Amino acid sequence: MKCEIENKVDIQSLKDNRKVTIDKVGVKGVRYPIIVDDRTNKTQNTVADIDIFVELPHHHRGTHMSRFIEVLNRFHKESLIANLEEFLAEIKSSLNADIAYVDIRFPYFIRKHAPVSKIESLLSYNCFFESSYNEEYKLKIGVEVPVTSLCPCSKEISKYGAHNQRSVVVVEVEYDGFVWLEDIIEIVESSVSCEIYPLLKRVDEKYVTEKAYENPGFVEDMVRDITAKLRADKRITYFKVEAENFESIHSHNAYACVVSKDSHER
Repeated sequence: MKCEIENKVDIQSLKDNRKVTIDKVGVKGVRYPIIVDDRTNKTQNTVADIDIFVELPHHHRGTHMSRFIEVLNRFHKESLIANLEEFLAEIKSSLNADIAYVDIRFPYFIRKHAPVSKIESLLSYNCFFESSYNEEYKLKIGVEVPVTSLCPCSKEISKYGAHNQRSVVVVEVEYDGFVWLEDIIEIVESSVSCEIYPLLKRVDEKYVTEKAYENPGFVEDMVRDITAKLRADKRITYFKVEAENFESIHSHNAYACVVSKDSHER
């Protein structure tokens, strides 16, 4: 059987004459255990969904899909996150590619204390790392933060009460030095009507309801406040901030986005 396979033509290595370079080709949705830095506990074990790609030159018909997994498995005993540059360099070498990419999405857990009862519980944040290696290595990290927002207009025009809603803020950054995921999360949670807690007793429910009422904000307010704090952080060289309100009294959602125009805008 082995001899029969060795005598067969390697179809994916054949030349292609259509003169179309493929920007990204590879594997998506690889479920894999990873270790990430944890500000409180030093490290945290979690499970990621990983996409790995390379650029395919126009004269190559196909790529070698198995090599992506082979290289990934060689990094199993090490921290993939801590060695992303080396990982992408090996992907480039193994696939004979000029550009390599890896996108990593994973749940990250933070232990939170309810605001009044102080009961501990874990809250999950969807996080991601997006990196590429062409002539130089580039990395973006990001966090999706669930929050509460309360409408300032509703509060202003109503005799009592104001409508609020669950919202999601997504922040991605490039940085010089080191930035904790917790740093980004804290910037977001300090810029909204109220943060989310996974476990609330009655005294906590009273607190978060009243806190949101005293801190109304539109999606525009959220992205502007977060932008101001990111601009003030000298480690941050690029950022993108998105906020979306899942409206409680409308059939549509409210959305706002700010992207830093220049990594040296400050």
